[in-house]
Amino acid sequence: MSDIGVGGLRTSHRRGHRRGKGCVATVVAVVVIVAIAIFAYVKGVELIKNKLSGPGDYSGDGQGKVVVAIKQGTLTDIGVTLEKADVVKSVLAFTEAANANPEATSITPGSYRLREKMSAESALGLLLDPKSLVKNPTVTIPEGLRAREILALVVKQTDFTAKQVQEAYDDSAGLGLPSYAKGDPEGYLYPSTYELEKGTTAAGLLKRMVTKFKEQATALGLEEQAAQLGYSPHDLVTIASLVQAEAGTADMKKVSSVVYNRLDVPMALQFDSTLHYAVDSRGEVLAGKDLRDIDSPYNTYKLLGLPPTPIDSPGQQALTAALRPANTDFLYFVTVDLKTGETRFATSYAKHLRNVEVYHEYCATSDEC
Repeated sequence: MSDIGVGGLRTSHRRGHRRGKGCVATVVAVVVIVAIAIFAYVKGVELIKNKLSGPGDYSGDGQGKVVVAIKQGTLTDIGVTLEKADVVKSVLAFTEAANANPEATSITPGSYRLREKMSAESALGLLLDPKSLVKNPTVTIPEGLRAREILALVVKQTDFTAKQVQEAYDDSAGLGLPSYAKGDPEGYLYPSTYELEKGTTAAGLLKRMVTKFKEQATALGLEEQAAQLGYSPHDLVTIASLVQAEAGTADMKKVSSVVYNRLDVPMALQFDSTLHYAVDSRGEVLAGKDLRDIDSPYNTYKLLGLPPTPIDSPGQQALTAALRPANTDFLYFVTVDLKTGETRFATSYAKHLRNVEVYHEYCATSDEC
C-alpha cells in the first residue's frame, strides 16, 4: 500500500466526519426553528383568546368573606382597591363591568362586605346593594360650630371621654394643622359627617377633620385666592367664619362683600357674632351697649379689621363666599323677616336705617324677635 493510498483513505475519512457533523447541526437548527414556531403559535393563540375573551376575570359569586374600604375616587380607583383585596381578578374587568352599568356611578365611599375571587359583575352587584354596606358609627358636625361645641358634640356622639377629646385637641401639633393656622384649631375642624371605623381614636377623628379642611382648601384654591385678594389664608378662613355666623339664610357672597368693603374703607365690622364669641354666648347675652364696650380683640365695634382667629368652623359655602365675594358696594345688611330669612343690603347708612325700620315693623307683629 502506497503513501498516496493511505493519504487518500485518511482524506476520505475526514470528509465523511465533517459531513456527519453538518447533518447533526442541520437537525438541531430545524428542531429549534420548529420549537420557536410552536411557541409563537401557542402564544399567538393565547393572545387571540385573550383578545376575544376580554380582561382576566373570576367567575361566580366568590368565596369567603372580606370587608373592603372604598374611598372617594373614580371607578378605576375602586377597581384597584378590589384587585388588591383579591375581590376581582383585574381592574380592567371591574371597570368594563362598571362602565356597562349606569348605576355604578352611585357607589358611595364606605366599608363593604364582599367575597374573594368574585366575578367583576358580582362584585359590582354587592357594591350597589345597600345591605353590603357596613354601618359604622358616625359623627356629624354641622357648619358654624365653635371648637368647644364640636368637642362637646364628639363626646356626646361617641364613646370617647371628655378628657380624651380635650387632650387630642390640645395636641395641636398632632392634628396636622396648616402652618397658617398658627397652632390654633379654631375654624379648622371641618364640618362634615365622619365614619368611625374600628380603631378610630379621638385624636384620629380630630385629625381627620383637619385633613378634610385641608382637602377642601386645596380644592377651592384657598392659598392662591388669598394671595390674589391680598389677604393671608388665615384671614380668609376668619372671613368665612364671619360669613357663616352672620349670613343665616342670606346670600353669603353678598355678606362676604360687605366684610371686604368695610375692611377696604376701613370701617369697623360691627358684628354681634364676634361679641358673642368673646363672651362665649350664643345669644343668651344680648349685644347691647355694655357688650359693645368690652375690652376684647373680638370686639369689632371698637376695633378695626378682623378678629385674631375664626369664630366658628365654616362650611364649603361660606369658604367659597369668602374666596369669591359678590361684586357690590354694600356696607350694611339686616334680616328683615326671621321666618323667610329675607335680608336687605344697603350702600348707605340712611338706607340701612330704613331697612332696620322694616325689621322693627316685622317684630311688632311677630313673637320671634
